[in-house]
Amino acid sequence: MNRDRQTKKTTIYDLAALAGTSASAVSAVLSGNWKKRRISSQLADKITRLAEEQGYAVNMQASLLRREKSKIIGMIVPKYDNRYFGSIVETFENMARERGLFPIITCTRRDPALEIEAARTMLSYQVEWLIATGATDPDRITDICAASGVKSLNLDLPGSRAPSVISDNFAGAKELTRRILANSERRLGQASPLLFIGGRGSDHNTAERVRGFRTAHAEVGVAVDESHILACGYAPEKAENALDALASREKHLPQGMFVNSTISLEGVMRWIRRSGHYDGRPPVMGCFDWDPFAALLGDNIEMVRQDVPGMLNAIFDIIDQGLSQTSLIEIPPVFMGS
Repeated sequence: MNRDRQTKKTTIYDLAALAGTSASAVSAVLSGNWKKRRISSQLADKITRLAEEQGYAVNMQASLLRREKSKIIGMIVPKYDNRYFGSIVETFENMARERGLFPIITCTRRDPALEIEAARTMLSYQVEWLIATGATDPDRITDICAASGVKSLNLDLPGSRAPSVISDNFAGAKELTRRILANSERRLGQASPLLFIGGRGSDHNTAERVRGFRTAHAEVGVAVDESHILACGYAPEKAENALDALASREKHLPQGMFVNSTISLEGVMRWIRRSGHYDGRPPVMGCFDWDPFAALLGDNIEMVRQDVPGMLNAIFDIIDQGLSQTSLIEIPPVFMGS
Protein backbone atom coordinates (compact mmCIF):
# COMPACT_ATOMS: atom_id res chain seq x y z
CA MET A 1 0.00 0.00 0.00
CA ASN A 2 2.71 2.52 1.02
CA ARG A 3 4.84 1.58 -1.98
CA ASP A 4 1.88 2.16 -4.32
CA ARG A 5 1.23 5.50 -2.72
CA GLN A 6 4.87 6.56 -3.11
CA THR A 7 5.10 5.51 -6.76
CA LYS A 8 1.76 7.04 -7.78
CA LYS A 9 2.46 9.86 -10.22
CA THR A 10 1.18 13.34 -9.45
CA THR A 11 -1.48 14.54 -11.87
CA ILE A 12 -2.72 18.01 -12.75
CA TYR A 13 -5.81 17.21 -10.65
CA ASP A 14 -3.58 16.60 -7.63
CA LEU A 15 -1.82 19.90 -8.25
CA ALA A 16 -5.16 21.66 -8.69
CA ALA A 17 -6.33 20.36 -5.31
CA LEU A 18 -3.09 21.43 -3.61
CA ALA A 19 -3.24 24.89 -5.23
CA GLY A 20 -6.97 25.34 -4.60
CA THR A 21 -7.74 25.98 -8.26
CA SER A 22 -8.97 24.19 -11.39
CA ALA A 23 -7.15 21.58 -13.44
CA SER A 24 -7.47 23.81 -16.50
CA ALA A 25 -5.67 26.63 -14.64
CA VAL A 26 -2.86 24.23 -13.71
CA SER A 27 -2.62 23.08 -17.33
CA ALA A 28 -2.45 26.69 -18.55
CA VAL A 29 0.38 27.54 -16.13
CA LEU A 30 2.42 24.43 -16.94
CA SER A 31 2.05 24.99 -20.68
CA GLY A 32 3.05 28.66 -20.37
CA ASN A 33 -0.35 30.04 -21.42
CA TRP A 34 -1.43 31.40 -18.03
CA LYS A 35 -1.31 35.07 -19.07
CA LYS A 36 -3.82 34.49 -21.86
CA ARG A 37 -6.13 33.00 -19.22
CA ARG A 38 -5.55 36.06 -16.99
CA ILE A 39 -4.22 33.89 -14.20
CA SER A 40 -2.36 35.91 -11.56
CA SER A 41 1.41 35.66 -11.32
CA GLN A 42 1.01 34.70 -7.64
CA LEU A 43 -1.09 31.66 -8.58
CA ALA A 44 1.28 30.80 -11.44
CA ASP A 45 4.23 30.89 -9.02
CA LYS A 46 2.34 28.72 -6.52
CA ILE A 47 1.44 26.09 -9.15
CA THR A 48 4.99 26.03 -10.55
CA ARG A 49 6.45 25.63 -7.06
CA LEU A 50 4.03 22.81 -6.21
CA ALA A 51 4.82 21.06 -9.51
CA GLU A 52 8.54 21.20 -8.69
CA GLU A 53 7.98 20.00 -5.10
CA GLN A 54 5.75 17.13 -6.23
CA GLY A 55 8.14 16.12 -9.00
CA TYR A 56 5.41 16.56 -11.59
CA ALA A 57 6.72 15.42 -14.98
CA VAL A 58 5.78 18.14 -17.44
CA ASN A 59 8.18 16.86 -20.05
CA MET A 60 5.64 14.45 -21.57
CA GLN A 61 3.06 17.19 -21.83
CA ALA A 62 5.65 19.55 -23.29
CA SER A 63 6.67 17.03 -25.92
CA LEU A 64 3.04 16.74 -27.02
CA LEU A 65 2.89 20.50 -27.37
CA ARG A 66 6.02 20.33 -29.53
CA ARG A 67 5.15 17.71 -32.13
CA GLU A 68 7.07 19.87 -34.59
CA LYS A 69 10.14 21.91 -33.77
CA SER A 70 9.43 25.60 -33.42
CA LYS A 71 12.95 26.68 -34.52
CA ILE A 72 12.62 29.53 -32.02
CA ILE A 73 15.53 30.31 -29.69
CA GLY A 74 15.19 32.78 -26.83
CA MET A 75 17.61 34.98 -24.93
CA ILE A 76 17.19 37.21 -21.90
CA VAL A 77 19.71 40.00 -21.30
CA PRO A 78 20.05 42.39 -18.35
CA LYS A 79 20.67 45.57 -20.37
CA TYR A 80 20.64 46.94 -23.91
CA ASP A 81 22.46 50.26 -23.32
CA ASN A 82 25.87 48.67 -22.97
CA ARG A 83 28.28 47.83 -25.78
CA TYR A 84 29.07 44.40 -24.32
CA PHE A 85 25.46 43.22 -24.03
CA GLY A 86 24.56 44.96 -27.29
CA SER A 87 27.32 43.00 -29.01
CA ILE A 88 26.03 39.77 -27.46
CA VAL A 89 22.52 40.44 -28.78
CA GLU A 90 23.66 41.30 -32.32
CA THR A 91 26.07 38.36 -32.58
CA PHE A 92 23.48 35.98 -31.14
CA GLU A 93 20.88 37.07 -33.69
CA ASN A 94 23.29 36.59 -36.58
CA MET A 95 24.46 33.17 -35.44
CA ALA A 96 20.90 31.97 -34.74
CA ARG A 97 19.67 33.01 -38.20
CA GLU A 98 22.68 31.31 -39.84
CA ARG A 99 21.33 28.07 -38.34
CA GLY A 100 17.77 28.62 -39.51
CA LEU A 101 16.59 29.59 -36.01
CA PHE A 102 14.39 32.55 -35.16
CA PRO A 103 15.77 34.55 -32.20
CA ILE A 104 13.59 36.35 -29.66
CA ILE A 105 15.28 38.57 -27.10
CA THR A 106 14.07 40.59 -24.13
CA CYS A 107 15.72 42.86 -21.56
CA THR A 108 15.10 42.09 -17.88
CA ARG A 109 16.99 44.99 -16.21
CA ARG A 110 18.62 42.66 -13.65
CA ASP A 111 15.18 42.22 -12.05
CA PRO A 112 14.64 38.61 -10.80
CA ALA A 113 10.86 38.87 -11.20
CA LEU A 114 11.20 40.08 -14.80
CA GLU A 115 13.63 37.25 -15.54
CA ILE A 116 11.10 34.63 -14.39
CA GLU A 117 8.27 36.34 -16.26
CA ALA A 118 10.37 36.51 -19.43
CA ALA A 119 11.35 32.83 -19.17
CA ARG A 120 7.74 31.73 -18.77
CA THR A 121 6.56 33.93 -21.62
CA MET A 122 9.24 32.54 -23.93
CA LEU A 123 8.18 29.01 -23.00
CA SER A 124 4.65 29.92 -24.07
CA TYR A 125 6.14 30.67 -27.52
CA GLN A 126 7.60 27.15 -27.50
CA VAL A 127 11.27 28.12 -27.65
CA GLU A 128 13.58 25.17 -28.23
CA TRP A 129 16.44 26.68 -26.21
CA LEU A 130 16.63 29.57 -23.75
CA ILE A 131 19.88 31.47 -23.15
CA ALA A 132 19.97 33.22 -19.76
CA THR A 133 22.50 36.05 -20.09
CA GLY A 134 23.70 37.74 -16.89
CA ALA A 135 20.73 36.33 -14.96
CA THR A 136 20.50 37.00 -11.22
CA ASP A 137 19.24 33.43 -10.55
CA PRO A 138 20.13 31.22 -13.52
CA ASP A 139 19.32 27.98 -11.68
CA ARG A 140 15.71 29.10 -11.16
CA ILE A 141 15.38 29.70 -14.91
CA THR A 142 16.92 26.29 -15.62
CA ASP A 143 14.35 24.64 -13.33
CA ILE A 144 11.44 26.41 -15.05
CA CYS A 145 12.74 25.39 -18.47
CA ALA A 146 13.36 21.79 -17.39
CA ALA A 147 9.80 21.52 -16.08
CA SER A 148 8.62 22.30 -19.63
CA GLY A 149 11.11 20.05 -21.38
CA VAL A 150 13.18 22.96 -22.74
CA LYS A 151 16.97 23.13 -22.59
CA SER A 152 18.65 26.21 -21.19
CA LEU A 153 22.17 27.64 -21.18
CA ASN A 154 23.84 30.32 -19.07
CA LEU A 155 25.92 33.09 -20.62
CA ASP A 156 28.06 35.71 -18.84
CA LEU A 157 27.08 34.55 -15.33
CA PRO A 158 27.24 30.82 -14.46
CA GLY A 159 24.67 28.51 -12.92
CA SER A 160 25.05 25.03 -11.43
CA ARG A 161 22.27 23.17 -13.29
CA ALA A 162 22.96 23.93 -16.95
CA PRO A 163 26.05 24.48 -19.11
CA SER A 164 27.58 27.94 -18.61
CA VAL A 165 29.83 29.99 -20.88
CA ILE A 166 31.57 32.98 -19.31
CA SER A 167 34.72 35.07 -19.58
CA ASP A 168 37.80 33.93 -17.70
CA ASN A 169 37.26 36.66 -15.12
CA PHE A 170 40.08 35.66 -12.78
CA ALA A 171 42.85 35.51 -15.39
CA GLY A 172 41.54 38.62 -17.15
CA ALA A 173 41.40 40.65 -13.94
CA LYS A 174 44.82 39.47 -12.85
CA GLU A 175 46.39 40.58 -16.16
CA LEU A 176 44.49 43.86 -16.17
CA THR A 177 45.62 44.61 -12.61
CA ARG A 178 49.21 43.76 -13.52
CA ARG A 179 49.06 46.25 -16.40
CA ILE A 180 47.57 49.04 -14.29
CA LEU A 181 50.19 48.46 -11.58
CA ALA A 182 52.97 48.65 -14.20
CA ASN A 183 51.57 51.92 -15.59
CA SER A 184 51.22 53.31 -12.08
CA GLU A 185 54.84 52.37 -11.31
CA ARG A 186 56.04 54.15 -14.43
CA ARG A 187 54.23 57.30 -13.33
CA LEU A 188 55.11 57.21 -9.62
CA GLY A 189 58.44 55.37 -9.66
CA GLN A 190 57.07 52.55 -7.49
CA ALA A 191 54.15 50.14 -7.44
CA SER A 192 51.32 51.36 -5.23
CA PRO A 193 47.97 49.69 -4.40
CA LEU A 194 44.99 50.31 -6.65
CA LEU A 195 41.35 51.06 -6.02
CA PHE A 196 38.76 48.51 -7.23
CA ILE A 197 35.35 49.97 -8.07
CA GLY A 198 32.11 48.63 -9.54
CA GLY A 199 30.21 45.36 -9.74
CA ARG A 200 28.39 43.34 -7.12
CA GLY A 201 30.39 41.35 -4.60
CA SER A 202 27.68 38.69 -4.55
CA ASP A 203 27.98 37.74 -8.22
CA HIS A 204 30.50 35.24 -9.56
CA ASN A 205 32.18 37.54 -12.07
CA THR A 206 32.93 40.33 -9.61
CA ALA A 207 34.16 37.86 -6.98
CA GLU A 208 36.56 36.31 -9.52
CA ARG A 209 37.78 39.73 -10.67
CA VAL A 210 38.44 40.76 -7.08
CA ARG A 211 40.38 37.51 -6.61
CA GLY A 212 42.48 38.27 -9.69
CA PHE A 213 42.96 41.85 -8.44
CA ARG A 214 44.28 40.59 -5.09
CA THR A 215 46.50 37.94 -6.69
CA ALA A 216 48.22 40.45 -9.01
CA HIS A 217 48.95 42.72 -6.05
CA ALA A 218 50.34 39.81 -4.03
CA GLU A 219 52.64 38.75 -6.87
CA VAL A 220 54.41 42.14 -6.80
CA GLY A 221 54.42 42.34 -3.00
CA VAL A 222 51.85 45.14 -2.69
CA ALA A 223 49.21 44.92 0.04
CA VAL A 224 45.57 45.54 -0.87
CA ASP A 225 43.61 47.95 1.33
CA GLU A 226 40.28 46.15 1.81
CA SER A 227 38.50 49.49 2.25
CA HIS A 228 39.53 50.27 -1.34
CA ILE A 229 37.51 47.39 -2.82
CA LEU A 230 34.24 49.14 -3.66
CA ALA A 231 31.86 46.52 -5.10
CA CYS A 232 29.10 49.12 -5.06
CA GLY A 233 27.01 47.94 -8.02
CA TYR A 234 27.21 48.72 -11.73
CA ALA A 235 25.15 51.91 -12.08
CA PRO A 236 27.18 55.11 -12.75
CA GLU A 237 25.61 56.95 -9.83
CA LYS A 238 26.61 54.14 -7.46
CA ALA A 239 30.24 54.56 -8.49
CA GLU A 240 29.96 58.32 -7.94
CA ASN A 241 28.38 57.87 -4.51
CA ALA A 242 31.01 55.34 -3.46
CA LEU A 243 33.84 57.67 -4.47
CA ASP A 244 32.17 60.59 -2.68
CA ALA A 245 31.95 58.51 0.50
CA LEU A 246 35.57 57.34 0.24
CA ALA A 247 36.88 60.84 -0.45
CA SER A 248 35.03 62.16 2.60
CA ARG A 249 36.93 59.62 4.74
CA GLU A 250 40.35 59.88 3.11
CA LYS A 251 42.26 62.90 1.89
CA HIS A 252 44.38 61.04 -0.66
CA LEU A 253 42.95 58.33 -2.91
CA PRO A 254 45.00 55.76 -4.87
CA GLN A 255 46.64 56.91 -8.09
CA GLY A 256 45.40 53.84 -9.95
CA MET A 257 41.92 52.34 -10.42
CA PHE A 258 40.49 49.03 -11.60
CA VAL A 259 37.00 49.83 -12.92
CA ASN A 260 34.69 46.83 -13.25
CA SER A 261 32.67 47.89 -16.33
CA THR A 262 32.18 50.77 -18.75
CA ILE A 263 28.91 51.48 -16.93
CA SER A 264 30.86 52.11 -13.72
CA LEU A 265 33.54 53.96 -15.73
CA GLU A 266 30.94 56.54 -16.74
CA GLY A 267 30.31 57.33 -13.07
CA VAL A 268 34.03 57.33 -12.25
CA MET A 269 34.83 59.84 -14.99
CA ARG A 270 31.92 62.07 -13.97
CA TRP A 271 33.15 62.04 -10.37
CA ILE A 272 36.76 62.83 -11.32
CA ARG A 273 35.61 65.77 -13.43
CA ARG A 274 33.09 67.04 -10.88
CA SER A 275 35.12 66.57 -7.70
CA GLY A 276 38.45 67.93 -8.93
CA HIS A 277 40.02 65.45 -6.50
CA TYR A 278 42.93 64.60 -8.77
CA ASP A 279 43.60 68.24 -9.66
CA GLY A 280 43.55 67.74 -13.44
CA ARG A 281 45.75 64.64 -13.40
CA PRO A 282 43.39 61.63 -13.26
CA PRO A 283 44.62 58.28 -11.98
CA VAL A 284 45.95 55.50 -14.18
CA MET A 285 42.96 53.30 -14.94
CA GLY A 286 41.97 49.94 -16.33
CA CYS A 287 38.46 48.78 -17.21
CA PHE A 288 37.15 45.21 -17.40
CA ASP A 289 35.07 46.12 -20.42
CA TRP A 290 35.64 47.84 -23.74
CA ASP A 291 34.32 50.84 -25.60
CA PRO A 292 36.18 52.59 -28.45
CA PHE A 293 35.11 56.02 -27.20
CA ALA A 294 37.15 55.46 -24.02
CA ALA A 295 40.26 55.91 -26.18
CA LEU A 296 39.22 59.55 -26.66
CA LEU A 297 39.74 60.19 -22.94
CA GLY A 298 43.48 60.14 -23.58
CA ASP A 299 44.30 58.95 -20.07
CA ASN A 300 46.08 55.69 -20.90
CA ILE A 301 43.15 53.50 -19.93
CA GLU A 302 43.84 49.78 -20.23
CA MET A 303 40.78 47.89 -21.44
CA VAL A 304 39.65 44.27 -21.51
CA ARG A 305 37.39 43.22 -24.35
CA GLN A 306 35.32 40.16 -23.52
CA ASP A 307 35.41 37.72 -26.45
CA VAL A 308 31.74 37.77 -27.43
CA PRO A 309 32.17 35.76 -30.68
CA GLY A 310 34.20 33.16 -28.79
CA MET A 311 31.59 32.89 -26.06
CA LEU A 312 28.68 32.55 -28.50
CA ASN A 313 30.59 30.05 -30.63
CA ALA A 314 30.85 27.92 -27.48
CA ILE A 315 27.11 28.39 -26.82
CA PHE A 316 26.14 27.27 -30.32
CA ASP A 317 28.61 24.36 -30.21
CA ILE A 318 26.63 23.08 -27.23
CA ILE A 319 23.34 23.65 -29.07
CA ASP A 320 24.55 22.11 -32.33
CA GLN A 321 25.81 19.02 -30.50
CA GLY A 322 22.69 18.78 -28.32
CA LEU A 323 24.73 18.60 -25.13
CA SER A 324 22.96 18.88 -21.79
CA GLN A 325 25.51 17.97 -19.11
CA THR A 326 26.47 20.72 -16.68
CA SER A 327 29.80 22.31 -17.52
CA LEU A 328 31.63 25.62 -17.13
CA ILE A 329 33.45 27.00 -20.15
CA GLU A 330 35.69 30.04 -19.58
CA ILE A 331 36.73 32.09 -22.63
CA PRO A 332 39.90 34.23 -22.30
CA PRO A 333 39.27 37.97 -22.80
CA VAL A 334 41.18 40.11 -25.29
CA PHE A 335 43.35 43.03 -24.17
CA MET A 336 43.15 46.37 -25.91
CA GLY A 337 45.86 49.04 -25.93
CA SER A 338 49.40 48.49 -24.75
